[in-house]
Amino acid sequence: MSSENAAGGTGGEVPAEDGAERTVWDVVVVGAGPAGASAAYAAAVAGRRVLLLEKAELPRYKTCGGGIIGPSRDALPPGFELPLRERVHAVTFSLDGRLTRTRRSRNMLFGLINRPEFDQGLVDCAVEAGAELRTGVTVSRVEQHGPTVPDRRTVAVVLSGEEEPVLARAVVGADGSASRIGAHVGVTMDQVDLGLEAEIPVPPSVAEDWAGRVQIDWGPLPGSYGWVFPKGDTLTVGVISARGEGAATKRYLEQFIARLGLSGFEPHLSSGHLTRCRTEDSPLSRGRVLVCGDAAGLLEPWTREGISFALRSGRLAGEWAVRMAEARDAVETRRQALNYAFAVKAGLGVEMGIGRRLYGVFARKPGLLHAALTGFRPAWNVFARFTRGATSMPEIVRSHPVARRALDRLDRSGAADRTG
Repeated sequence: MSSENAAGGTGGEVPAEDGAERTVWDVVVVGAGPAGASAAYAAAVAGRRVLLLEKAELPRYKTCGGGIIGPSRDALPPGFELPLRERVHAVTFSLDGRLTRTRRSRNMLFGLINRPEFDQGLVDCAVEAGAELRTGVTVSRVEQHGPTVPDRRTVAVVLSGEEEPVLARAVVGADGSASRIGAHVGVTMDQVDLGLEAEIPVPPSVAEDWAGRVQIDWGPLPGSYGWVFPKGDTLTVGVISARGEGAATKRYLEQFIARLGLSGFEPHLSSGHLTRCRTEDSPLSRGRVLVCGDAAGLLEPWTREGISFALRSGRLAGEWAVRMAEARDAVETRRQALNYAFAVKAGLGVEMGIGRRLYGVFARKPGLLHAALTGFRPAWNVFARFTRGATSMPEIVRSHPVARRALDRLDRSGAADRTG
């Protein structure tokens, strides 16, 4: 029995009780969204034996605005062609339906995609790189000890309705915000929000009015906002607010659609989704199991943008899962897990920290943000540079003294309000 395989991986076979040999994958990835597909791609291009598991049949719908900003574009596999439905050059801002103003840019700000097409394209890249895909399977749990686990270097992925578990040297959990793998790791969440969305078909005359333009409405509930993202003959209209305000969030969506003059058009799909942000000290691994994307609670707390976080954390998880699969003992496994956590926190964690501060300011003073973006050109220029990927939130705070001082002052003001 060899511990190496033809692709250069560390997987192989282990003997079962009946004497037959069972396949051990180098990396098993649970969940085929952007995070999971990115992890599978990263591990597969490294020449490892990779299995990608997905409970749904692909392509499948996902509640998501579908905005692809610069960091998302830059994290895509080489040669990936974005299935853009719209190129955005203008943003209309409103403050709960009032004080509406449109800002425009000569250059594209960001692109809009439909998630089924986008996600399928990422999965195709992973498969082309050598990953094997299995759909229609539900992972009930992972086990790192016990009779299902043949040795200390193996993780058992238990599938509902199947007697034999899938065996792996490393597992990446990318199974969404209600992740079973995340529960195994012990991920804890800090901020939970409810997003509601409607896909509204519109006639050509209405679609033409929205071509190349989105709307962002700063909402009536603390920390809430709404959006209109055009995708050809369909408008994706949604709102997001803190969980626990379900009725008020639904009412906000209904009023938002009415103000837009879209109440007369029947949505062909309405959906809801919870977004979850991790606590800062929440774990990202346990033994030979890593989590990424929504399963790890990795998304930007203010805008709740998750695609770029999924792509980037998925790639990191795939790269470190390869190292973890090669680890020969618990000490080396732990070292690689800590390296993964450091890589995530040094990049995405810093962005999340800035996002939390911005969310706190926005939840208290949405009008201030609206006034800055619509009436202060430098603020709009920074927004445009961020969406294009020319800068990041940490870089903005680090390189713009005015922005840093303003954020510090607003932080102190918010702290005083809470203690007062």
